[in-house]
Amino acid sequence: MKILVCISHVPDTTSKINFTSDSTEFDTNGVQFVINPYDEFALTRAIWFQEKQGATVTVVNVGDATTEPTLRKALAIGADEAIRIDAKPTDGFYVAQQIAEVYRNGEYDLILTGKESIDYNGGMVPGLLASFLDIDYINACIGLEIEGNTVSASREIDGGTEKLSATLPIVIAGQKGLVEEKDLKIPNMRGIMMARKKPLTVVPAIESTTTTQITNFEKNAEKSACKMVDANNLDELINLLHNEAKVI
Repeated sequence: MKILVCISHVPDTTSKINFTSDSTEFDTNGVQFVINPYDEFALTRAIWFQEKQGATVTVVNVGDATTEPTLRKALAIGADEAIRIDAKPTDGFYVAQQIAEVYRNGEYDLILTGKESIDYNGGMVPGLLASFLDIDYINACIGLEIEGNTVSASREIDGGTEKLSATLPIVIAGQKGLVEEKDLKIPNMRGIMMARKKPLTVVPAIESTTTTQITNFEKNAEKSACKMVDANNLDELINLLHNEAKVI
């Protein structure tokens, strides 16, 4: 089984976010980038199939050379090879078109992705991939087993869990539950050394179009100062809640 895992290069959740060029571009200065957490669940499940069933795991990313440390980390975790599509990921439509071309050239059986990336939270790429490739798609996946050509999956729905069956090839968009956080793999020294010798191929982007354009970013309003009320002064608390906060 050949597995293609989509890897997004995203800011660490502890990063301080700023914008430049009249709030039209994300400021990368001083920002630490990591593997998108949802993609990390997908990658860990792919490595499980590698260990249990002998699957080969390829990771793919759309980005410039600055994303290569993130791909190297994925190789250190256990992926067999990496592909970087040399282009700026302008929107989900563009990214999905680029990854679809890699899939067509690689004859993969399974595409694993996170359900969304934590930077722009578009959630577009997995569904678009399935549409471009005309294959099945399961979103919000929290359980995945594959025997031969048969896929058994669970996905989260409102108020419960849905069980599904399908056949390869398929796109699976995962989240926490696909593997648990305690099962996420941390690169060890041996993995880091081996990652330096694993192939990281850079391929040119195909001609494509973008369907959306960022006009500007706006940061959330800063939190207002907190007012402390003496625990015994209920009258003041009620007054503030009623007249100032207007919640009662």
